[in-house]
This record gives sequence, C-alpha cells and structure tokens, in this order.
Amino acid sequence: MLFIANAEGWPGIPTTVEMLRAGSDGLTAMVAGISKVEAETKVRSVGHGGWPNMLGVMECDAAVMDGTTRAVGSVGAVPDTIPVARLAHEVMKRLPHVMLTGAGARRFATETGFSVDDVLLEDSKRVWWERLEKEMTPEQKAAFPDTPLAPLLKTITDPERVRDTTVYLSADATRGIHAATSTSGWAWKYPGRLGDSPIPGAGFYADSRYGAAACTHTGEMTMRCATSRTIVLAMKLGYSLSDAVKLAVDELNELTEGFLGGVVIHAVDAKGNHEVVNFRCQGEIRYWLWDDSMPEAELRAAKTI
Repeated sequence: MLFIANAEGWPGIPTTVEMLRAGSDGLTAMVAGISKVEAETKVRSVGHGGWPNMLGVMECDAAVMDGTTRAVGSVGAVPDTIPVARLAHEVMKRLPHVMLTGAGARRFATETGFSVDDVLLEDSKRVWWERLEKEMTPEQKAAFPDTPLAPLLKTITDPERVRDTTVYLSADATRGIHAATSTSGWAWKYPGRLGDSPIPGAGFYADSRYGAAACTHTGEMTMRCATSRTIVLAMKLGYSLSDAVKLAVDELNELTEGFLGGVVIHAVDAKGNHEVVNFRCQGEIRYWLWDDSMPEAELRAAKTI
C-alpha cells in the first residue's frame, strides 16, 4: 500500500492511514481524511479555513477518481458546503454525471442530506474586505458589489500566496490506485472561477493499471496542458514514472503566455514508486509519504526543478 499527500493535508493523514491499514478501499479512506482537512480552520487553502472570491463568497471545489473503474465525481464553485470531497464522492456514486457546479451542486448536497454550512470565518471575511477596500475608489465602494470586478482582479493578490490544494493519492490493499482533491481555490478569484482541482486530467487522474497524478498551485497552467493525464498516459505508453513527470514538466515549461506560475506534481505508479516535483514554486515544498512498511507517515521534501 502507498499513500502520498501535500503538506497541508496533515489533518487527515492519520485517518486515511488507519483506514488503509484496516483494509479500506483507498477512495473511501482518502475522502474520510480530506474531510478532516476541510474542517480544519488552520489550513487556509481548503474548506472552512479557505478564502472567498471577490464577492466574499466561499466557492469550494473537489473531486474523486476511482482508478480501477475510472469513475469520477467532481463538484465546483459549491457554496455553503464544507465537506465537498464527500459531496464529489456522492456525485460519483449516485449520478450519471461527472461534475456538478454552483447552485446545482448545492441542491444535490441538500437532497443527499448535507447540512448548509456557514463556511466563511469572520477573520477571513475581515481580511477579504480590508484588502478589497484598498483597491476600490469611493465610487466603486459605494456601488459594491454592482461594480466591474475584472479591473480589481488585476491588482489584488492572494493574502498568503494561496495556490495550494489538498491532493491525496493512494494504492490500496487491492492495488487500486485512486485520487482525491479539495480546495477553496484562488483567494479573491473572480466568482465562478474553477481551477484544475475538479477537472479530470488536469488537476488529477488515476488509472490503477499504470498510476495516478495530482497537481497543486497554478491550475491555469495544468488545465492548458492536461498535466495529470499526460503523466498517466505517458506511463501507459511505457515511460518510467520519472520520465513521465519530466514530460509533463517540459510541457508546462513550453507555456510562455497567459497566467504563469509554479506547479507541484504528485505522482505514483503501479509498481509502488512515487515522485513529487516542485516546478517554479518559491521555497521548499514538502509532502507526506506512507507505505505499509512504515509505522506512520513522514514529511519529505519535494524535488525542485
């Protein structure tokens, strides 16, 4: 068995590891773990601790993928909902669709028994407004929210450089290889913006025959390159895990226009290997690793490219 997660996935690591040890399928174990991350207010890029869009509304994204069946459940721009990875799992299990967004996703959440959550922390609301207020003219402030948002988006940046997503990848006792993601997205994003986290092939992809990959940070790049699918497809075509990740990095490096930034790639193969690569992200990137030879998960440094 194998399990990797980004550093901010720490609140759910013990839960997922314990369930994998007990023989749970990887997807159920990862959703249970990510639910802990989503509820933890110290994690400022996911769920209850996340940041709102430009209107001060939390819109959360999440996805799950069963690598054995290649079934996917995905939700995007979901309001009033903290456990969105669990909601994505319900989409996969109950509906013929792959993705629900916005009000439709919230309606489905209500139909399936999810509570209506007060997602936005008071501190997040305060920081959101103080930052937005600095950029608005008195006329814009008086008219808000009925004022053009796109010009403001060009000057407002993340308060904590939030580009992260919780990504979990696992190979369970049956060698099923699965992926799960959750995020509140880019802070101060334009309402309705989706990153790569809920997009199959971009922010995540899993195929139990070959491996899985998931990305964090600049989703605007991985969506353009279908980064996660590139890695898994390359392994299907005979590339080693390292060469598959290198191919994906080379494709990201070819982008010269549009919004550009750093990307962190997390990847595993069907042979039990893993690789986590930091492409252009500032500072040290770390991740969690656990396999069934280890007493507990370890925090390790990603390879910097």
